[in-house]
Amino acid sequence: MITLYHAPQSRSSRIIWLLEELGLPYEICPVSIFRPMTGLGMADPANPHPDKRVPAILHDGVLVAESVAIILYLTEAYPRAGIGPEAGAPGRGDYLTWLAWYAAELEPVMLAQMAGEVAGSTEKRRSYDLVLRRIETALAKSPYLMGEAFTGADLLISSALAFGRDVFPESEVLDAFIARCRMRPAALRALALDTASGIQKPA
Repeated sequence: MITLYHAPQSRSSRIIWLLEELGLPYEICPVSIFRPMTGLGMADPANPHPDKRVPAILHDGVLVAESVAIILYLTEAYPRAGIGPEAGAPGRGDYLTWLAWYAAELEPVMLAQMAGEVAGSTEKRRSYDLVLRRIETALAKSPYLMGEAFTGADLLISSALAFGRDVFPESEVLDAFIARCRMRPAALRALALDTASGIQKPA
């Protein structure tokens, strides 16, 4: 059994989606978090995340925190779902690159734009333009970032883009990608579960 420590409408929402994609039994343990964008909420002592944030999972006594780590950990642990190339498999390098790119490039650029920092910084504007070009170039070639098949990288990046859609310009390519990912059956199930508490999925 996997336990997901979850706060509604947060980064842990996409881990519900991941667990639904993988078809794994899991339970959701609701926790409160401090939300810096609104100043609301507070850290929950019951949350095992080292910084009292989300997401975090417990799996067979192992604590894994942060979206990238959880996606990599679970897609490696359950390869039969087919949404993360195994070590040595074709596409593995691209997969790791996209996961790392999200943390190193996409999320920092999104947060900088939300804070109004991009317009006043040549370097941040350059990073912003590179991020947008990287995504649109990949999606101009195929429906998903790595080709025809949906992966954990698409889940991670599309969820971030959906959250921060307003910080990027109008783009049919981005909108189609977000819609394509969010209409997946697992994504729709996750959306319905997002605000629920005390949920245990059957084995």
